[in-house]
Amino acid sequence: MSVDLTVILEDRPGTLAEMGEALGKFGINIEGLCGFRCQGKGTIHILVEDEAAARRAMEKAGVRVRSSRQVLVLRLEDRPGEFGRICRRIANAGINIDLAYLATNMRLVLGADDLDKARALVEQRGHAGGTPLVMNCAQL
Repeated sequence: MSVDLTVILEDRPGTLAEMGEALGKFGINIEGLCGFRCQGKGTIHILVEDEAAARRAMEKAGVRVRSSRQVLVLRLEDRPGEFGRICRRIANAGINIDLAYLATNMRLVLGADDLDKARALVEQRGHAGGTPLVMNCAQL
């Protein structure tokens, strides 16, 4: 199952390249990524399949992994309203989404304050196609 890693980088040219090169050197695929600058540092969220290998690769390159967490990885239909539909379903259950970004192959990465409840909710066959909304990377 994929894991979201939070990485803190210096806010200077080349740090993203160094991180990407370190992961690539060890054969770690970046399945999703988002980043922003906050208080003079780069905060990066990376979706990876193998947390331990990704941590080792980044540690060897001097890249600090601040934290890791389980996340939902949802197949997202590429059509207007799909993101809102999924988020509304989760919100209506009283669950707060605290992380959201897109990953490869039109997948949506979500973190939530009650991940187990959110996972159970979206795993229900809740749309016309009858396919679960949650897919782990091995199923894609």
